[in-house]
Amino acid sequence: MTVDINPQAQPESPERSSLSTAGARNLATTTKSAPQMREITSRWLLRMLPWVETKGGTYRVNRRLSYTVGDGHIEFIQEGADVRVIPRELGELALLRGFEDMEVLTAIARRCVQRDFRAGETLVERGAPAEQIHLIAHGRISQTAAGKYGDKVAVAVLADGDRFGENALLDADARWDYTATAITAGTLLTLSRADFAAVMSTAPSLQAHIRQFSSLPLQRQNRHGEAEIALSAGHTGEPELPGTFVDYELKPREYELSVAQTILRVHTRVTDLYNGPMNQTEEQLRLTIEALRERQEYELVNNREFGLLHNADFKERIQAHSGPPTPDDLDELLSRRRGSKFFVAHPRAIAAIGREFNSRGLYPTHVDLGGQQVPAWRGVPILPCNKIPVTKGNTSSILVMRTGEDDQGVIGLRQTGLPEEYEPGLSVRFMGIDEKAVISYLVTTYFSAAILVPDALGVLENVQVAHRRD
Repeated sequence: MTVDINPQAQPESPERSSLSTAGARNLATTTKSAPQMREITSRWLLRMLPWVETKGGTYRVNRRLSYTVGDGHIEFIQEGADVRVIPRELGELALLRGFEDMEVLTAIARRCVQRDFRAGETLVERGAPAEQIHLIAHGRISQTAAGKYGDKVAVAVLADGDRFGENALLDADARWDYTATAITAGTLLTLSRADFAAVMSTAPSLQAHIRQFSSLPLQRQNRHGEAEIALSAGHTGEPELPGTFVDYELKPREYELSVAQTILRVHTRVTDLYNGPMNQTEEQLRLTIEALRERQEYELVNNREFGLLHNADFKERIQAHSGPPTPDDLDELLSRRRGSKFFVAHPRAIAAIGREFNSRGLYPTHVDLGGQQVPAWRGVPILPCNKIPVTKGNTSSILVMRTGEDDQGVIGLRQTGLPEEYEPGLSVRFMGIDEKAVISYLVTTYFSAAILVPDALGVLENVQVAHRRD
């Protein structure tokens, strides 16, 4: 077939006197950067935590035995986000005061059901049947009732260690005399009348106690609630010295190392043909490790088993006085513990701190931290961590901590010496090449965190981080 081409239909290309840039680029090597990644942050928490070698994959925190029956408040055991009442602490309830059958108290404690509540949630309604007792592990709850003239009046504000509804355990006709509303988010444990009756039906000792209400001998404690060590001082002559021993928790908390893993896949064609001037496998691995380290810091803050937000002792959590973080709030955090090493806050919370300080004519000082100037209050650095959540209501938390084993503080846990270790506590294992010529590497890091004594970590909760409108 003959095709007739009209030469006038084709525009003539202008003649060039030199090579075009498009052509020259095919023979040139461009100047390029290594692959970039927006997810990378400063990760101050990982840098500041002292990392303790954890052989066997588990770290046990031994403490002195601590309970304070007789102080009017109920105490709880925290394991991550899970909360349990200490069986002996049930002796704070009027109807169980003096009851010492630990087997029965333990059975009652096991019947307590955890309930997490939100700020503003109505927990009980006035006039409704009262069928359970509520033990407040953490949070603030207001009780309101109808006044003499039909208006709403405040009855009480309850907080950590308080309880309400105690009469409901024995009185089948009990009704709530007030409405209980959550002021802040928190946690409580509930014990129903039916569960209490089920335990009592199989415990003659409890049945006898309910009839008699014997008195409770108080255990001597120090001001921290630890079993007291008997001592004698200032004596003369040869008086008989007190005998003593240091009692320990029988079931100390154990932290198992957590894991973050991923499988990195790289095609052999990429590594064979495109490995210069940058090593493709190394660049892929670098970005993968950055992502794993970001997730590691997130877990250290938010994990329900060992994360700092969930493991902070209820007594070491305070509420912002007026919403935004004020100097008074930060001072209260610092005053509750010795040797605070640093604050950790979301960048928006740090901005809110700056606004509140500026409004009062105060300007935080700066301290040198590894050659970098960071803001500080009372000489304690304020470090950013975007892993601390900000709620839909524009509230967040600010953490302050003492660190290190020697100071009984917060520590990071890891195990080094792993097979094919690439960085301390992180390994990269070759998994082989599949039938599609794809190379696979297993990238793994093991880690956890432990709070050695409760006052090592403090949290300022419900901090308003949004701008206030005057």
